[in-house]
Amino acid sequence: MGENGWRRTDAWIFVSVVIASGAGRHRRAASTRRPEGVRLADVLSTADHLNRAIPERHEVEAAVRRLAGAGLVSVADGWFRITPDGERLWRTRPSAGLATTVDTVQGVLSRRHTPGDADWQLADEEHAAAVQEYLVRSIPAPRRSPEGHPERG
Repeated sequence: MGENGWRRTDAWIFVSVVIASGAGRHRRAASTRRPEGVRLADVLSTADHLNRAIPERHEVEAAVRRLAGAGLVSVADGWFRITPDGERLWRTRPSAGLATTVDTVQGVLSRRHTPGDADWQLADEEHAAAVQEYLVRSIPAPRRSPEGHPERG
């Protein structure tokens, strides 16, 4: 695949944006999704669920630059979106189970698109804040009794 080919991380981030945004729901029309897209914490959360790892800042930045440069995703004002070309790629990929989706998408990217190099940067602080937001959201809330008081164990 070489230095300029698609990396597995590119596919991982692409699939994460697709799933986080709801574009992966086959029967859901584009007009029923939130038009602003999804935040970085949502992308990181989905990526963690897919690969059991939170992508590093440099992984997200490199993947988004390549995907945005190829016209498959866009990022504006902190909102990640799948473009019409990205949605077309997603909907026409070979079907695969969730466990192999990232590998399948990497193959489709390699056959159908050339990686780009968009001018996009992710600051360390922005990545750290999104990781923190995701981690805080993933901590289960204490169970409460119907009266609204924490249960005593």
